[in-house]
Amino acid sequence: MISKAKKILVVDDSNTNVILLEAILGNRGYEIIKTSSVREAIPYLEHSLPDLILLDLLMPKVSGYKFLEDIRKNKHTKNVPVMIVTAVTEKESKIKTQNLGIIDYIEKPINIQELITKVEKALCN
Repeated sequence: MISKAKKILVVDDSNTNVILLEAILGNRGYEIIKTSSVREAIPYLEHSLPDLILLDLLMPKVSGYKFLEDIRKNKHTKNVPVMIVTAVTEKESKIKTQNLGIIDYIEKPINIQELITKVEKALCN
């Protein structure tokens, strides 16, 4: 039996990071939906829900924090698992995002094995 690939929505304004995430996770059989801004991610969420969102916090125009707050307030998207992948290392940021219901927090530069382990753990259910 062939199972359908799990969908991961990547929201990151760094093309380098998007390419890296796609290479790492795409090669593991996940379907990667790439967006370079919150404004690109919102239309996707209006018609489809991913199995996981990988979200950068430092985004142009609309921050990852605001996006996370908005999807948690929306009854359609509030239960979508979100994992932060960011260069923000302050404890306050981790606490703020944890209070908004993230499932994990990965700091950049990305440790590939940590990323794979945490994504696989998040999607095993």
